[in-house]
Parts: sequence; C-alpha cells; structure tokens
Amino acid sequence: MKLDGYTRLAAVVANPIKHSISPFIHNSAFEATATNGAYVAWEIEASDLAETVANIRRYQMFGINLSMPYKEQVIPYLDELSDEARLIGAVNTVVNENGNLIGYNTDGKGFFKSLPSFTITGKKMTLLGAGGAAKSILAQAILDGVSQISVFVRSVSIEKTRPYLNKLQEQTGFKVDLYALEDVSELQARIAESDLLVNATSVGMDGQSSPVAESIVLSETLLVADIIYQPFETPFLKWARRQGNPAVNGLGMLLYQAAEAFKLWTGKEMPTEEIWQSLTEKYQ
Repeated sequence: MKLDGYTRLAAVVANPIKHSISPFIHNSAFEATATNGAYVAWEIEASDLAETVANIRRYQMFGINLSMPYKEQVIPYLDELSDEARLIGAVNTVVNENGNLIGYNTDGKGFFKSLPSFTITGKKMTLLGAGGAAKSILAQAILDGVSQISVFVRSVSIEKTRPYLNKLQEQTGFKVDLYALEDVSELQARIAESDLLVNATSVGMDGQSSPVAESIVLSETLLVADIIYQPFETPFLKWARRQGNPAVNGLGMLLYQAAEAFKLWTGKEMPTEEIWQSLTEKYQ
C-alpha cells in the first residue's frame, strides 16, 4: 500500500483499542480493492472525543468506527443518525458525507450476515443478554421483520433492561418478551420454539463457563450463535454442537460489520472471503 498526498484516513476510536483487529481487516480491504486509504487505531480519553469527531471533517477522513465506551457518547457530535442507530441508541460507524457526519450501527447487520443461509424475517429468536451487542441484534431483527423475540437476562438486570425494551416498543410497535435467565423451564420452552438462539453475553470468554444449563435440549433445526470469537469455540458452542446443532461464533459478525462500514465509506464491497481466510488462520 502506497501512502501519498491523496490517501484518506479512517480510524477506530475507543479505550482501550490497541488490541483491535479492525486495522488488519480494513487495511487488507483497502489494499485488495486498490482504495487509497489507511486505517489506524486511536486510543483517546473521553475529554478528546468532540475534538476527534471534528477531525473527521478537518482531515476529510472517510470516517471512524467506535467501540466501548464511545458508541453512545459520540451521538451529540453527529449531524444525523440512521434508523438502526436511533433504535439501538449507539453508533459504531461515522460516515463523512462532504462534511455531514452520519452515525450508523452496522453490528446487527453484520451479525445477521454472518449466519450461513439464514434469514431472520418471520422467524423466532431467543437472545441471552441485553448489553450493547444484544441491542444491535434486537433492533436489526425488528427492522428485518422477526416474528417473535424472547430476551433472557439475569434476574438482577430485569428492571434495568425493561426501559430499553419499552422504548423499542414505542418506536417500532414490536413487543419483546423479557424473562429471567435463572428460569430454566421458561428458557427451555422458548428455545424449543425458536429458530435462532444467540448468546450476546460475555459468559464463555474464560473458556470455562456457559450462560445456559447443560440440561437444556435443543430442537434439531435450531441455529445457535455466540458473539464471542476468543475462544474460537466457547463452551456454549461446544454444547450446541454436541447436540448436533449448527453453531456460529462471533468472528463473522466482526468481519461483516466491518464490511458494512467499508461499503458506507467507499461504496465498494469488501472482499470478505479472502479476509475471512486470514482471520480464521489468526484466531483458530
């Protein structure tokens, strides 16, 4: 990749962020599509966020990606929000359209793109967790015409989760069902009638724990997904595969949310297949 006077910048902004694999993904894509761009990681303090966003205009950047803790804090500094960013209440991609800064959230789209030959339209979903990733999956599922959603969170988080689901219902007219994760018989009943089961919690990152009881039985057509990709196979995914179910980790979500952002910035398709090859070699 040659850098010159015409090179345009993109960056990921978060704290911490130095471990990010986004620069690897996007710089591979710039190179593969012969786009004169460079993608870097900026680890900034909250007090520098407004200035960082102003720099998108100042340096005529493609835009930025955001990760924790700035996905919500960035919103006041933007000119417009896409439908899904408004529903989620968080932005992971800012696009610079001639100085007009538009906030998008490509996480949900990226998640559904990562599921092999599966469409959520008209289907039922059981979702574990209600954090940032869960919200993006929820909002996108509703926009894509899901028929029913059951969300399970730990009982201590139920009251904290309810206001967001009420707000979603006000905005979309879609009512999400909320349950306690400890209620194993309810979880079993909901999973039995679902087409998709998603772990959107961080439980399993230690390689030891699982968000669900081993005793739960999965119907054979159920697709199981985990947003975690390190470890590559969480205990949750191992458990699903032992029952013979198709199971997908979170690496595809990471790649496809980046592909959505890349397209918004450049108008080009990211060559996801070749990048996927090098990603799996890196993380498997």
